[in-house]
Amino acid sequence: MSGTARNGARGDGPVGDESRVIRLQRRAGHPRLESPERLTGSKPGQSAVRIVRPRERRFEQPEEGTLVATERAIAPRTGAERLWRAVRRVAVGKPISSAHSEEQRLSKAKALAVFSSDALSSSAYATDEILITLAAAGTVSFSYALPLAGAIVVLLAIVAISYRQTIRAYPGGGGAFIVARENLGQFAGLTAAAALATDYVLTVAVSIAAGVLAVVSAFPYLEPLQIELALAFIAFITIANLRGIKESGTIFAIPTYGFILSFGVLIASGLARAVTDPGLTAEVPESAYPAGSSALTAFLVLRAFASGCTALTGIEAISDGVPAFKRPEWKNAATTLVWMAAILATLFLGITVLARVFEVQPAEHISVAAQIGRTVFGESPPFYVIQAFTALILILAANTSYADFPRLASILARDRFLPHQFSFRGDKLAFSNGILVLGLASSALVVLFEADVTKLIPLYAFGVFVSFTLSQAGMVARWLRRREAGWRAGVVVNGFGAVTTGVVAVIVGATKFSHGAWISMAAMSVLALMFWGISRHYAQVSAALRLRGPALVLPGRQVRQTVLVPVEGLDLAVLKLIDYATSLTSSVIAIHVTDDMEAGKRLKAEWESTVVDVPLVVISSPYRSLVAPILSYLDAMDRSDGRQIVSVLLPEIRTGLPGTGWLHNQTARRLKKALLSRPGTAIIELPYDLSAEGPA
Repeated sequence: MSGTARNGARGDGPVGDESRVIRLQRRAGHPRLESPERLTGSKPGQSAVRIVRPRERRFEQPEEGTLVATERAIAPRTGAERLWRAVRRVAVGKPISSAHSEEQRLSKAKALAVFSSDALSSSAYATDEILITLAAAGTVSFSYALPLAGAIVVLLAIVAISYRQTIRAYPGGGGAFIVARENLGQFAGLTAAAALATDYVLTVAVSIAAGVLAVVSAFPYLEPLQIELALAFIAFITIANLRGIKESGTIFAIPTYGFILSFGVLIASGLARAVTDPGLTAEVPESAYPAGSSALTAFLVLRAFASGCTALTGIEAISDGVPAFKRPEWKNAATTLVWMAAILATLFLGITVLARVFEVQPAEHISVAAQIGRTVFGESPPFYVIQAFTALILILAANTSYADFPRLASILARDRFLPHQFSFRGDKLAFSNGILVLGLASSALVVLFEADVTKLIPLYAFGVFVSFTLSQAGMVARWLRRREAGWRAGVVVNGFGAVTTGVVAVIVGATKFSHGAWISMAAMSVLALMFWGISRHYAQVSAALRLRGPALVLPGRQVRQTVLVPVEGLDLAVLKLIDYATSLTSSVIAIHVTDDMEAGKRLKAEWESTVVDVPLVVISSPYRSLVAPILSYLDAMDRSDGRQIVSVLLPEIRTGLPGTGWLHNQTARRLKKALLSRPGTAIIELPYDLSAEGPA
């Protein structure tokens, strides 16, 4: 709280309940915030000066006309707000300043847990998918499982080598979307983005469903609660990621490394048992898929190969999240990618070999890995430990999507292919809106497909390989255009990767189309069209608002009030706001709140060269709060002159196009809601009709 220094100097009046605050000196068009306030009382010779202690300051002023909102500026103002803050801090923790973003970067060990859980976890079910498909031709067809697994591992190596090239060329992240858009055009970029978005949602649904299957394999009596368990796990991971990427990496590191260790022990122990007990075979479970009588055709083998290619899902995650790594980002990301590929290849081949050695048959309610564990360890503690870590890694594999989908959505929002809200970082520097949307979308899929892995898998792999193909094709185009050092080797590596993954995408699409792949294809098409439609809308709005030649705002007539104009940038709508504000009073202050100080300085320079006699105050908000710093600024204006009337002028963009209102005015609505209950503040809304090129 503020401290009060008293002295015996002669004052202007008494100190008491009727005390008044002397008006603060005004400077540069805005009040001197957080300055000493002199109080005077009724008794002669008695006065006081209220000093704002450093920890109580709501703003810091690094330079003239620029303010930095402190954590105090975003403190809750009502009992309900304080209660909500307490709940949020229990759930997601204390907010982190933007200045500490560097500290949130990941080491290679934590990054392996965050970005590799999806890829590594696929070794727990990829062998199942191969055997389930081959079962249609009888158990004799299981002999093809090992050669197919070998081919998939070769493909894994090709994709991993190709993505190392991508990581080095694009250390800013973005993966397939950035590579395809920059080198192949907007259509290819949006197709890649739609494929990635679809893949990320399906990754959460498939991983959670597979994790629930692992739980049910160990505890069959939980089978009726599969959907409820899946939804509970999604809710847990969503909340964990709202706490920030570094904290989620810490939470998920133990399950990831526990899974690697437990599967390593399982494979080593299984190979040892196979040598010491050559006749050992797995017991056929009651829910085993019946051996079919279909012919072993090339089409069936290709479909089994396509099913097993789910082992490659998640390989692209590291290239999408390069900026999350500690410096040097691309080198650490490339090293982590090699670790991930090597571990995945070892685990996937090991499980497939043991499945053949022990003659495991795929079953509906028990996984191949669980059957191997029972065969090797029986119903002993090691079996349950392996199942526990398998369930954990499968559930937490969804974390890879939570690390990448929100980042992809923020890039799309930055480039105006998604609403701007997706670029907003929450209290913990995580893209909160993307995290919440991913949780809701994957929950809907889990309910719709009853948390059944077999029903979800056919939807899964097509989008993955489409994004692989577009990314590698984009790299080929980049090498050919730039012809940088090593470009010939780069063309060969990425070209071979593009051709290979393209062929696999065709195989997956053709063999699984009628089994559900058409759903993911339709979803990709709808998403790509939505991205394009949003981009076109924003482009039309920007064109309508663009400044046309020099435009100066002249001061309006003087009245006894101050008008505060929050602005996001400088365009025609903002100039209309300023023009209207200056017609009301000569005391007009524009205010811009940002978490990007460099962008704020650029706006201030542009403002001062364009707008006459209206100062722009730039407030840096390192906690990424918009409304709270403005409210704190209004409080400071009240303390500066409690008798002035402050009007806040808000824009309202009207496009004239039905269904587009939700893409605009969100910030103004949030601020209006906060100001409605604030005494002594007038709210003025000024509609700007794009179709009429002026205010409505």
